[in-house]
Amino acid sequence: MINTFPVHGVGLGLRRAFIGPLVEKPPSNIDFYEIAPENWIKIGGRYGKQLRALTEQFPFVAHGLSLSLGSPDPLDVKFIRDIRDFIKLHQIKVYTEHLSYCSDGGHLYDLMPIPFTQQAVEYVAERILHVQDILGQQIAIENASYYAAPGKEMEEIDFINAVIKKADCKLLVDINNIYVNSVNHKYSAEEFLKALPGDRISYAHIAGHYNEADDIIIDSHGANVIDPVWQLLDKAYDNFGLFPTLLERDFNIPPLPELLDEVHLIHQAQLNYSPQSGQKRVAK
Repeated sequence: MINTFPVHGVGLGLRRAFIGPLVEKPPSNIDFYEIAPENWIKIGGRYGKQLRALTEQFPFVAHGLSLSLGSPDPLDVKFIRDIRDFIKLHQIKVYTEHLSYCSDGGHLYDLMPIPFTQQAVEYVAERILHVQDILGQQIAIENASYYAAPGKEMEEIDFINAVIKKADCKLLVDINNIYVNSVNHKYSAEEFLKALPGDRISYAHIAGHYNEADDIIIDSHGANVIDPVWQLLDKAYDNFGLFPTLLERDFNIPPLPELLDEVHLIHQAQLNYSPQSGQKRVAK
């Protein structure tokens, strides 16, 4: 099956800290942007006008923070309808969410792991189907970083694949999260990557992390991407072909030119892949 993508090329997560410079002089090497809709739905005034100026010029994707797909709480239908209206207003190409939960009688302000069980597969898939029914479109779920696996009855990769199949949804593949989890839970990042459903990939995230200890990595999005994660992205392209890839940076945000240097590295990774041969091009 040939995958079709909602966007193309290289993206950057939009932050208010640099929205002004982006509006005034949009960088030529950014093909699409990503926003967290929760941070923008109620925003008007100068920031609201700047966002609208960008969404009128460039493709945007939305990455949710609080849908809480695995929560025991009921889905917030009003919030999902607000998301639907936001998607329509800004012509958002795809809406994505974490395969996790962040509420239980109130917001927990963190992404909590869903138990890897068949019961959870059924529960989460039904909630995704409900969300897709309200939105009138497929969503993509992101493989999340996690630091414990309570109630585990199946492997993480089997859980992800089962949810995607039952919910008939797309995949937002987070390259850094695969690497982080592979270190923390001692599995092969490359084998995990190859077991993902490549025909379901919508786009990808790449980001930095924090080394708490030799065997514990925190998914911080607050540092530069390290070489093993870049290498895993190369392997993902080799395995699945090119797909849109976006740089995330949520903390310790450097000046925009420094972020654009990392955006350039994604471009280089994509240019170094030859779709005809499935091999790397050799620079001359």
